[in-house]
Amino acid sequence: MGPYYCLKKVVNDRKASLDEDGEIKPCLQSLVKKEFEKGASIPIIFSPEDASTIQDSPRLTLVVMGPDSEWAGSGKLQQQIAEWTKQRGMSPRLYPGSLIWCLKKPGRDLREKVEFYLAWKKVSGEVTDGTLGTEFDKADRTDILAKVKDAEDAAKDEIWAGYRYVVIADNQEANGLKVIDLGAGHASGAETLCGRIIAALKSQALLNESVGSGYIERNWPPALKESGAWPLSSLRQSFLNGALTRLIDPDSVLKGKIVEFVGKGDFGLASGQKPDGSYDRVWFQEPISPDEIAFESGVFLLTKPRAKP
Repeated sequence: MGPYYCLKKVVNDRKASLDEDGEIKPCLQSLVKKEFEKGASIPIIFSPEDASTIQDSPRLTLVVMGPDSEWAGSGKLQQQIAEWTKQRGMSPRLYPGSLIWCLKKPGRDLREKVEFYLAWKKVSGEVTDGTLGTEFDKADRTDILAKVKDAEDAAKDEIWAGYRYVVIADNQEANGLKVIDLGAGHASGAETLCGRIIAALKSQALLNESVGSGYIERNWPPALKESGAWPLSSLRQSFLNGALTRLIDPDSVLKGKIVEFVGKGDFGLASGQKPDGSYDRVWFQEPISPDEIAFESGVFLLTKPRAKP
């Protein structure tokens, strides 16, 4: 094996000489970003500098905090997440329920593995360009490339193990946040980090692909029971502020389901409310175009008794 056995010391030397801002931090950020973006099914915002860089969108969005932000369950970071969930700069968020935060556990494990990966990469480059001498044979070089790959895989595995905390808006909690511990994960070809988070939310009934008419009936606001009319703007908002279950894409899901509900006669749809409480137009047990469905205060979902002619 020639000089291969001496490489352990060289790797440790290269690790000790790594530059914090020029090498370690950029590599940490890049690896985490790439791992989360792999196969992502929802938009991802990575390492936001402030709340204004996180858009206020009805679509479910994953916000991945950088490796320097470690979730300890209390303190300054918790206050910051609570504040950024409620506010976008000076404006209150319309859709706090659409944000899913993912944060790393405390500790140096990820950093250590990234440093070893960078050190092995340096050594591999120095062997290739002859800086470390020319005595390395083909088997040595193959072994060194395998070490680089192993170190990279170990760093990726640590991203799965380390990014275990998911935080979402929840008005029932004292600080307005619900925390889910995903447990230690393991990089897998069959799963993505984004998919893992979505699966965890679904398993706790915090996120659904769709909703049925029974769910809407059960959650009909008591204040609107007598009128039997729920403004679509308010219905939509209930799926976006944490009052009702989260939907990955609330606007398209609700439009599709309202078309179905009205066609089957589970609910009616109405627009143009008159002073006497009746409507210019009521749709019930008939085909309706998704274009007719506007999430406005003047368009209403009607209970079956209210919609029946």
